[in-house]
Amino acid sequence: MTTPVLPAAAPAREFAPLLVLTTLAIGFVMAMIDVTAVNTALSDISTSLAVPLAGLVWVVDGYTLTFAALLMAGGALADRFGPKAVYQGGLAVFILGSVLCALAPSGAALVAARLLQGGGAALFMPSSLSLLTHAYDDPATRTRMLATWSAIVGCSSAAGPLVGGLLVHEFGWRSVFWVNVPIGVAGIALAHIVAPATQANRRALSLWSHALGVALLAGLSFVLIEGPVLGWTSIPVLAAALATLAVGAWLVAREKQGAHPLIPRALFATPAFAAANGVGFMINFAVYGQLFLLSLFLQERGADALETGVRLIPMMAAFAIGNLTSGRISARVGPRAPMLYGLRVGLVAALVMLTTMTPQSPYWYLIAVTMVMNVAIGIAIPGMTATVMLVAGRDYANSAAAALNANRQVGALVGVAAMGAVLHMAPGWAVRLPWAFGLVAAAYATACSLVYRYVKAGERT
Repeated sequence: MTTPVLPAAAPAREFAPLLVLTTLAIGFVMAMIDVTAVNTALSDISTSLAVPLAGLVWVVDGYTLTFAALLMAGGALADRFGPKAVYQGGLAVFILGSVLCALAPSGAALVAARLLQGGGAALFMPSSLSLLTHAYDDPATRTRMLATWSAIVGCSSAAGPLVGGLLVHEFGWRSVFWVNVPIGVAGIALAHIVAPATQANRRALSLWSHALGVALLAGLSFVLIEGPVLGWTSIPVLAAALATLAVGAWLVAREKQGAHPLIPRALFATPAFAAANGVGFMINFAVYGQLFLLSLFLQERGADALETGVRLIPMMAAFAIGNLTSGRISARVGPRAPMLYGLRVGLVAALVMLTTMTPQSPYWYLIAVTMVMNVAIGIAIPGMTATVMLVAGRDYANSAAAALNANRQVGALVGVAAMGAVLHMAPGWAVRLPWAFGLVAAAYATACSLVYRYVKAGERT
């Protein structure tokens, strides 16, 4: 793929590279802290606003729904108006959504505000990866920075439970959302100073396709979350399932025939692009489903918000360890090896949990096996990201970043909904835990097969 000559990436030269990296990671850091911190606040939110289990799933998945559904629109807007402006606008929308979450008087209002937060994240997420790709000309440097970016995100995810637990313990659950305001404002200001200015690409917006994507994920969310509550054969659930299938078929037909598809068809010329997106879906399905499940598991075992946050730190910090390790490996041997071996180890750890974890298992055992799993998956994630961005090049960086993160967020949405279904249908934790880790193992096994079959050995970024 021929890469056009772009304007000089002035910020990467005029400012310390790590300052550029930190600036572009702020949005995702804020989003990740918010997601993981909210998990530690679920019990307090349920008590304060009288939110049932299905409502708690909506609190988590409402954010993920608009995040996933609008990511492609965020990538298209970044192409049309430039990623820097869209990145800053997305941060502003996220701040507004956070304020409304903090002021929410009811569960329904909280879910609505979470939808707005997700829309803001959908704007700044693809823009941040695109800006990062433009900021570093050297492929090896770009690979190291992508790995470091993933590590920063991993560290923020690890800090999220502790931050959330401390805030809930000291100031109540609403403070989890207030903390986003100063972080977001700092992100907007820094982006104005150091983010690279890039050329806009005035490609057309496929509004109908974006609308169909939103409807598709909304219907899927309703079926997965309300199915266990209303009954899988209830009229509302069956109607939503049929409507979702119809919308999905319509969207596929439009994508095949339309002049301006959501994802440029050129990206699918390399099978590794679709495979890496599938890996992203499976990883997020497992990681966020597991996080939702274990947060509630620990709290049902008697841990309060602060204790839950502290106990989740090692599990989440493991991702950052894996991310940092992956950067050195990928720079030498390409992204396939860390993806494949990381996923294999993650699969083995999930199978160990499936066959040995019980409600009476000691905390140290849960931590030890989960940390091994998450370090391994942390090694796989940067290779997945690098594979997608390598295939895309600078021509399609915005669209590729949006597609990858959309697939990952859909994976998170489905994973949380699937764990919610397990909690609803299984009679107790003795049944819930093997079911849950069986789903995690199946996700990692599928991801392994995608890498093995479609990602070529020796590919470099």
